[in-house]
Amino acid sequence: MEHPTIVVIATGEMGAAVGGRLHEKGAEVRTSLKGRSAASAARAKKQGFTAIDDDMALLRNAEYVLSIVPPGEAVALAQRLAPAIAATGGRATYIECNAISPATARKAAAVIAPTGARFVDAGIIGGPPQPNGTGPKFYASGPEARRFAHLRDYGLDVRLLEGEIGAASALKMAYGSLTKGVNAIGIAMMLSASAAGVDAALKRELADSQPQLKALLERSAPRSLPKAYRWVAEMEEIARFIGKPAVGGEMFEGVARLYDTIARAHSADGPEIKTLKKFLRD
Repeated sequence: MEHPTIVVIATGEMGAAVGGRLHEKGAEVRTSLKGRSAASAARAKKQGFTAIDDDMALLRNAEYVLSIVPPGEAVALAQRLAPAIAATGGRATYIECNAISPATARKAAAVIAPTGARFVDAGIIGGPPQPNGTGPKFYASGPEARRFAHLRDYGLDVRLLEGEIGAASALKMAYGSLTKGVNAIGIAMMLSASAAGVDAALKRELADSQPQLKALLERSAPRSLPKAYRWVAEMEEIARFIGKPAVGGEMFEGVARLYDTIARAHSADGPEIKTLKKFLRD
């Protein structure tokens, strides 16, 4: 059997691990390291990627393109790759895997449509695949979603959803609003309780009456600190998805600002980070 050629952009933690799983199962996996960091290059090399920075060469004979970038870069990547996809015959299936609103997914689809390539709306739920372990779920929607399902043979857990382009993104938005929203509320309350001097009392009360919530926050909050910069645009996408202020759109604009504050504090090891670490440690 001839294995497919798959382009995965970019090689962050998720993209690199997903590409590694595809390579492990026999696919040729390519990426572009144009503008990427030394850490991205190291991950690509470790996972067996072929790095090609010329977009025409990158797309030549590729069957699939997986876009796995920060949400704010999703449409820009589609715009960048569209000329090369068109010039190579629109052969590839473009799989939009980012945490974006249905409206943004449709915008990316509109960019790809003139190239002749097929477009799949996908949402990733779960962490990067681990060696010898299960990977995240890829929920997929749209008329061409079944083409993505072929990558089940290469280690991806692809789950088809009824609905047009935007359905998978809607599910990702709904799920992310719960998980990252609860985490954001927890962070805000840790900082506020610490500022008011009632952090120890809050922790005791959580242990007494909400032990599951306490355990959840103790797991999720530390993990969120280095990732907060990625979640700003995702929260803005969730705000667009919700839309009406009466049902929470403005709330997630506020959550985006919170994660922006945490991201800036994390890069500078600011007082907010010290307070959160103390709350979680003591």
